[in-house]
Amino acid sequence: MANCESCPTNDNCKSKDECQIENNPHNQVRKVFAVMSGKGGVGKSTVSTLIAKTLRQKGYKVGILDADITGPSIPRLLNVNGQKPGSCEYGLLPVETEEGIKVMSLNLLMPDEEQPVIWRGPIISGVVKQFWKDVYWGDLDYLIVDMPPGTADVALTVMQSIPINGMVMVTTPQDMVSMIVAKAINMAKTLNVPLIGVIENMSYILCPKCGEKIKMFEDHDLDDFLQRMELELLAELPMCREIAALPGAREWDDSSVLKIFEDTATKLSKFTPA
Repeated sequence: MANCESCPTNDNCKSKDECQIENNPHNQVRKVFAVMSGKGGVGKSTVSTLIAKTLRQKGYKVGILDADITGPSIPRLLNVNGQKPGSCEYGLLPVETEEGIKVMSLNLLMPDEEQPVIWRGPIISGVVKQFWKDVYWGDLDYLIVDMPPGTADVALTVMQSIPINGMVMVTTPQDMVSMIVAKAINMAKTLNVPLIGVIENMSYILCPKCGEKIKMFEDHDLDDFLQRMELELLAELPMCREIAALPGAREWDDSSVLKIFEDTATKLSKFTPA
């Protein structure tokens, strides 16, 4: 966890209070996992959703904090778009899915989900902080933080203002994407945020007739990337209609992808920072 002394942006801090974690004393959140990519459009929010669903199916109490303030998609992915958070004496109450996952996203507070958020960085960062300290998450085993793309203000705010126990990086099998994801990995390392591993999305297409895995990007060297980044491969996800149809699906029972995430959820639950 970074502080003002070790933070590379120390010269830009107005005060040391900016880098200190503020908690809601009424919350009991045991572990916080963040999902990041540094790049938009790689399926980061989908991965966050599937991790949350799988952990919930294992019986854990789970929440998702949608930190992608300008491009929030978690409410749609979890079929709670249109619902509104409540409030109580302990803070804002997150919306809860039918399966019992707690969700907080700016889209749940907007009158129209298609309305753009035209705010400057400090305001956006402030909202992320509020989603952590002013929301009554209650008793959770896991809080999944869906990070925004990039390595700017909001990502920095999350890493400095929320006690992240581990971070999952999402990439796709393209060298350009890997280069951008490497920036996010190096940011996490600079700020001393523990890295759990990498999930490669859109890794292959599964032939519906013979079951063969068809790689679309043969020139991508995933093993070399993992070795350079010193990270473990947590999972390779296929391009399939079941994942693409996740938004709007009331029930989701694709056994092959769920099995992938069961293994990933097991690794997450056993993860202990070095």
